Amino acid sequence: MKSLLLSILALLTACSPVTSQVISEDQKWSERMALSIMERNPDPVYMDFRDEPKWEYTFGLVLKSIEKVWKATGDDQYLEYIDAYYDFMIEEDGTIKKYDITNFNIDRIAPGRPLFALYDETGKEKYKDAIEQLRYHLKYQPRNHLGGFWHKHRYQWQMWLDGAYMGAPFYAEYNQRNGDYESFDDVALQLKLMFEYMRDPGTGLLYHGWDQSKTQSWANPETGLSPNFWGRAMGWYAMAIVDVLDYFPENHPQHDDLTIILEELVEALEKYQDEESGVWYQVVDQGDREGNYLEASASIMFTYAIKKGANEGYLDESYHDFAEEAFQGILDEFIEVDEDGLVSINHACAVAGLGGDPYRDGTYEYYVNERIQVNDTKATGPFIKLSLEMDR
Repeated sequence: MKSLLLSILALLTACSPVTSQVISEDQKWSERMALSIMERNPDPVYMDFRDEPKWEYTFGLVLKSIEKVWKATGDDQYLEYIDAYYDFMIEEDGTIKKYDITNFNIDRIAPGRPLFALYDETGKEKYKDAIEQLRYHLKYQPRNHLGGFWHKHRYQWQMWLDGAYMGAPFYAEYNQRNGDYESFDDVALQLKLMFEYMRDPGTGLLYHGWDQSKTQSWANPETGLSPNFWGRAMGWYAMAIVDVLDYFPENHPQHDDLTIILEELVEALEKYQDEESGVWYQVVDQGDREGNYLEASASIMFTYAIKKGANEGYLDESYHDFAEEAFQGILDEFIEVDEDGLVSINHACAVAGLGGDPYRDGTYEYYVNERIQVNDTKATGPFIKLSLEMDR
């Protein structure tokens, strides 16, 4: 009987994606956050406060970030954690659980980003099959009259800044790996349309959404734009640019266009950084308005894009110091470490969108009253990415 119990215990231990972690102040912030995520979520399938599995962009965001920690450290526990999610979510024939292509939701592309490295490392054909399904999805994603991807089939004619990150980096890496040089034009188009039609010429900031049909209640009847500058929306967009440039051919005529967009966006964001804390507000341009608050995910995303832009030479070297100051602000304003070394991030907006049911009108009051969450994946994942850039 004792032998049987020991065998069962050994089996359960082997099946667990991660065991209890020792987290030390001597480790880098990227490792400390990755280990904290894994400690709080031993089974990655139920990460992101989920009580059931889901094929969701938040998993791709965090697991892609942890993939970078794996590559930086060579520690296979990170790879095993990533693989545990995808091995569960993808059937042997390549079918993706909880994924319905007919919804044409651009968010459902983003979870596919870690599959490239996973296929390289494991050779599991089902991962390659899933990658091809997601590329097929992009081929038929509905578009507006200028060629911009709708955010979802149910959100007709709408482009959201969020969608830049959801689709473009996967699309760009697929093109690079498959030698599809011509499709980089389409990747650039998605980002350039947003900059052209969603940017406010006065502030240089970008509005959250654009309804080309101008039929949504939240849309300006003349421009089709939503009424406010939501921080994380611009954070998604900024991260999309620097991540897309990882795969974009330097000799491609659109490459320099994207770096110019990054420069102009960062110049605009710099003007709205809170001088005292070094971070940014939920509604970026209204820091002195009642109800607004310093928000973690946008601040982290902005700083990541700035630091990576400086590291890669897309931005002036002066932005290294700027990013250092912002990173210190993030540590001071949002980061807590408990007695066991677990790292937490406070003051992250849980979710915000436009339209839907109940209807989200994009007003100032809507954004500042959405739920605030501790250790939201939209903050923890980008914090890992930012920390790795700070270490370069």
